[in-house]
Amino acid sequence: MRYFHAVQRVTIEQALIQKAKNFAAQVTATTNYADSNQLSTTKIANDHFISKIGEEAVKTVFSKYVPVSGPDYTIYHGKEKSWSDDLYVNRIGLAVKTQKRSMAQRFGLSWTFQSGASRCDVILRKPDAWVVFVAYDDINGNICYVYPPFQMKELTLGEPVLEKLKGFKKVVYANTLPLRK
Repeated sequence: MRYFHAVQRVTIEQALIQKAKNFAAQVTATTNYADSNQLSTTKIANDHFISKIGEEAVKTVFSKYVPVSGPDYTIYHGKEKSWSDDLYVNRIGLAVKTQKRSMAQRFGLSWTFQSGASRCDVILRKPDAWVVFVAYDDINGNICYVYPPFQMKELTLGEPVLEKLKGFKKVVYANTLPLRK
C-alpha cells in the first residue's frame, strides 16, 4: 500500500467536480444525521461533496501504481448504507478522509472520525486498516493534497477543537502524522 511517501498534489478535473456535486445533491435527501446532531442539509451535502473529491484525488494518485476500484457513486437508502471502504487499491480496502483548507484555517488541518455511542466509524476498531488523508484546497482552486497511506495503529487520535464534538468524534491532526522525512 505504500506506493508513495510524500504528499501528492492533484488537480481535480471539472467533470469530476460536477459528478461529486451531483452525487452530494442526490444523496443528501437519503441521509439522517440527527443522531449526530447534524441537521443542516447544506453542511451534509458539502460533506458528501468534499468526501467524493478526496476519493477521486486518492484514486488519481494510486492509479499511477496499481488498479483502483471506486469511488462508489451509488445512492443507497436507509439500511443499505454501510461503513464499507471508500476505495479498493489492488483489492485492499482503503478509507479516505478529506478536510477543506478553509476549515483547516479555523481548526487546524485534521480529519475526523465518528466516535459516539450511536455512530462510530468501524475503522477505529481495525488497527490494520488503511487510511489516506486529503486536504482539499477550496480557497485557491480544485487542488487536493493527498497524504501517504497509514494504518490506523500508526495514528494518534486526539480530541476535536470544538467542545460540542468531544465524546462524539476523534481527530487525527496533520502535525501528528508519522511522515517520513
